[in-house]
Amino acid sequence: MTTAILDRKLHVAVLMGGWANEREVSLMSGNGVADALEERGHRVTRIDMDRQVAARIAEAAPDVVFNALHGVPGEDGSVQGMLNLMGMPYTHSGLATSVIAIDKQLTKQALVPAGVPMPGGRIVRSTELFEKDPLPRPYVVKPVNEGSSVGVAIVTDESNYGNPIARGSAGPWQDFDELLAEPFIRGRELTTAVIDGAEGARALMVTELIIESGFYDFEHKYTEGRTTHVCPADIPDRIRDLCLGYALKAHTVLGCRGTSRTDFRWDDERGEAGLFVLETNTQPGMTPLSLVPEQARAGGMEYGALVETIIAAALRDHARSQVQAGLENRDG
Repeated sequence: MTTAILDRKLHVAVLMGGWANEREVSLMSGNGVADALEERGHRVTRIDMDRQVAARIAEAAPDVVFNALHGVPGEDGSVQGMLNLMGMPYTHSGLATSVIAIDKQLTKQALVPAGVPMPGGRIVRSTELFEKDPLPRPYVVKPVNEGSSVGVAIVTDESNYGNPIARGSAGPWQDFDELLAEPFIRGRELTTAVIDGAEGARALMVTELIIESGFYDFEHKYTEGRTTHVCPADIPDRIRDLCLGYALKAHTVLGCRGTSRTDFRWDDERGEAGLFVLETNTQPGMTPLSLVPEQARAGGMEYGALVETIIAAALRDHARSQVQAGLENRDG
């Protein structure tokens, strides 16, 4: 028996695909969402993102847009700004939050002063890597504004990129001009989802990601059998509580909406001092291998209910913004 989250059947436009590096993942997420909504009796229009997307959404005239895009331009504030101008309710975080959260350096500037531990590091031009190491090895380089570990590399003393890094090396960062270099944190991969419900935001649980080799990159995230999910993670209670607290704080400080997922590295030899937030994802995947649906399911929430919960948060936020706009117009 399904649990009704929404009080009526809706026409939902599911926005997916696009032209980012994560297109195929977005299509999997979007079609999964659309199937679940149709199973629960909602009318669904599936929209593969293109340059005419505003006209296609306007023509469909849905009650709400479910934003299942990953990466640019669906996760960086571009689509959010367009939907704001259209006056259209949409899921997940708004414009300002999306701009900040997709930029790893801006995220640090927002979260570290709020007491969320994150690795140090600095912004470098990718060409600088061929001149000298920006940090002592081992270190991590990643694009400043990409998701799903696209373009991430770990540079070690034994790195096959060379020492110094050779200009002809096929580093995954080569398509990006600007990179964030951070110290490599040994240890364990942890992640925590946060969901907005009618009573407010709550962190679900902690999952540990055990990788067969290498690190939790794009291939490990979306290739079945490459990563083992331990949900909930077998970790000390204190580390679990810290992950839940930091994930909820990141969600709140950044102003996330609907759902978010915060990723951690934990050096278990250092205890509490070895726990660091890597990033907060404002539009986590909704594929069969995705972590937010897995944590929701482990907590007793089926996939369709999760989708409706995310939509309900969008409708509540839109209603509040309409009331606020009305008050401002009256006072003005």
